[in-house]
Amino acid sequence: MIIGVPKEIKNNENRVALTPAGAKELIKRGHQVYVQKSAGLGSGFSDEDYSAAGASILPSIEATYQIAEMIMKVKEPIESEYNLIKANQLLFTYFHFASYEPLTKAMVASKAICLAYETVEKADRSLPLLIPMSEVAGRMAIQKGANYLEKPLGGRGILLGGVPGVLPAKVLILGGGIVGTQAAWMAAGLGADVIIMDLSLPRMRYLADVMPANVKTMMSNEYNIREQIKQADLIVGAVLIPGAKAPHLITKDMLKDMKKGAVVVDVAVDQGGCIETCKPTTHENPTYVIDDVVHYCVANMPGAVPYTSTLALTNATLPYAIQLADKGWKKAAQENADLVPGLNVIQGDIVYKAVAEAFNMPYTPVEKYLS
Repeated sequence: MIIGVPKEIKNNENRVALTPAGAKELIKRGHQVYVQKSAGLGSGFSDEDYSAAGASILPSIEATYQIAEMIMKVKEPIESEYNLIKANQLLFTYFHFASYEPLTKAMVASKAICLAYETVEKADRSLPLLIPMSEVAGRMAIQKGANYLEKPLGGRGILLGGVPGVLPAKVLILGGGIVGTQAAWMAAGLGADVIIMDLSLPRMRYLADVMPANVKTMMSNEYNIREQIKQADLIVGAVLIPGAKAPHLITKDMLKDMKKGAVVVDVAVDQGGCIETCKPTTHENPTYVIDDVVHYCVANMPGAVPYTSTLALTNATLPYAIQLADKGWKKAAQENADLVPGLNVIQGDIVYKAVAEAFNMPYTPVEKYLS
């Protein structure tokens, strides 16, 4: 198979979808890998590194899309890429379709095969290609939140861990999945007073067992959220419904009950955000203030630590990429059930129900293409 790796062009997105080591593994199996010039520089990989691995370097994004049967990316295509995508071309990347209707309609119109990292799902319901970036984003949420709590950056001027004789900051984490768990570990390690909310009692029992003493668990419901946001200095939105739009757990009217200079970090912004007032921002302009609450809503947080993120992502995606390249998307999905929920759009049909429902668009069961 011919695999193309374009350079990411989303604002300050420095990750790349494939490392030179990953390219070498594909090439060893007889596949051709084409990498756009300077695609890996932001992650610390030179064109020479890719050439040494056996990949070919192409001068432009247009040439990369034109030659490839499978495109490997990190972030969803943006508008300038829509017309480069060919019918029946396989795109293997994060899409987060349910949060952005124009992207969904563009991919339907392209008649490409869109296999989304974030909805590849194992039998135990875990999301193997979302986990590594969720781990990064969860830890980063606390780093960024602690930073923006500083007064010069608009925060209320509180040190996350406090000092002897001064109480630490209160951190509220909405969601006890991978992002929430990693955020809780980081916040606890810095000495904060942490509450993590979730709907699942078994999950909260697990977290109560493994978390340090300064992390408490609480059932997630509107009453509890309304009470806890009054005390929180930092709130991390870590809610995920795979493939679907995130629910708004904090609404605009609730901001008036929060402390002036409190910070919200909505990691769920990729899926529409779980805080109503959150809208996607960039690393260039990461924050804005509403009702004296600082909002940090960068949609590609792991892009700020691209070396770590790229290695972590390739570790997870490469085994699936090899299967797709070796067998083609259809046979690979027929033989590995993990890939089936990853299929979101196929040749003009939306085959992931939550995406179709998000925009009231027609839904076609994926079995039409796999039977």
